[in-house]
Amino acid sequence: MNDGSTPAGQRGIGGFAGATLVALICGSAILMISLGIRHSFGLFLQPASLQHGWGRETFGFAIAIQNLVWGVSQPFVGMLADRFGATRLTLASAVLYAGGLAIMAQVADPVVFVFGTGVIIGLALAGASFSVIFGTISRLVEPEKRSLALGITASVGSFGQFAILPLALVLIEALGWQGTLLVYAAMCLLLVPLALGLREDGVAAASGPGLRAMDALREAFAMRDFWLLTFGFFACGFQVVFIGTHLPAYLADKGIASSVAVTVLALIGLFNIAGTYYSGVLGGRMRKPMLLVWIYIARAIAIAAFVLMPVSALSAYIFGMVIGLLWLSTVPLTNGTVSSVWGVKNMSMLGGIVFFSHQMGSFLGSWLGGLLYDVTGNYNIAWGIAIGVSLLAAALNWPISERSVAQRQAAAAPG
Repeated sequence: MNDGSTPAGQRGIGGFAGATLVALICGSAILMISLGIRHSFGLFLQPASLQHGWGRETFGFAIAIQNLVWGVSQPFVGMLADRFGATRLTLASAVLYAGGLAIMAQVADPVVFVFGTGVIIGLALAGASFSVIFGTISRLVEPEKRSLALGITASVGSFGQFAILPLALVLIEALGWQGTLLVYAAMCLLLVPLALGLREDGVAAASGPGLRAMDALREAFAMRDFWLLTFGFFACGFQVVFIGTHLPAYLADKGIASSVAVTVLALIGLFNIAGTYYSGVLGGRMRKPMLLVWIYIARAIAIAAFVLMPVSALSAYIFGMVIGLLWLSTVPLTNGTVSSVWGVKNMSMLGGIVFFSHQMGSFLGSWLGGLLYDVTGNYNIAWGIAIGVSLLAAALNWPISERSVAQRQAAAAPG
């Protein structure tokens, strides 16, 4: 649904106009900044660990806590966004994000470092990332265009990874890793004006009364498909954060220059733009859970091929392009499935619960990757886990149905 102020014949870009178009632009820009910065944290693992005399587990644990806090707080932040709108939450997240980055840059004590990097930034990301932004956009867009809108938002947001990673390399060389984090903190203040574009004036009434939050939770928790979708999303979190955090160090261990690692991460971000966009397009035409099945199978094949072949700059570039197409393509499909089955009234909350499983995977991908490296001296076991959870996720998504709750209830009714 739209804001009702623009006639059908006067729609804007891609058929979106008014509050919908503003939310698409601002939401995409928020994701571009918040996740672009987040995806570059792997570049700081080695310099921060060397300067402070830490093992890789300390930095990895900080990122793991970040993802865990992000995931635990996401359903509650999503519930607030569903009720009060995203603007105020995103404003608060901008301030938290800047403060957490400043602590990350200036503190050498590992406990305080973990608090700033993990707890504060984790809370900030809960209000400035997918569940909140997607919930807002889903309430503004007609059902038939919802998957496309989520794909567009995710793909434009993905440009941040492509743009910010090369910038990070330049800044680290010019200002050091700590100076770069302070520049990041200043960039987060750009989220303040962008948050004002996420207003949903008049949308709540148009979207219908829907279920109360607790009723929606009971309904979702009683359905097998909700748990299959939730547990399947674990694999995405494990793979994305493990690769994003540990791939630069893995390539360095193989004698590959750091500039190659930056290029690989940038290629992931660049190809992710196409991957998320077309997953949104296809999600409007095909069964989204089945698309998820094939994405997870393709990820398992791509990871296995990369780690089994001799590692070189060329193989790393190819891996970056292939895994980039699959990188966040699961996100619009997973969130689109939530909206298709359970509606949009409580989408930020329900999507936040599904996302919590993603963040549990992220926690283990970051922390376990560092721990297994410190124990074994390599990442072999972690890569094996990344392949295994991908195949498990494919199996979990296979039986999921996209039928709405109303359709399921009608089919189950006697007569």
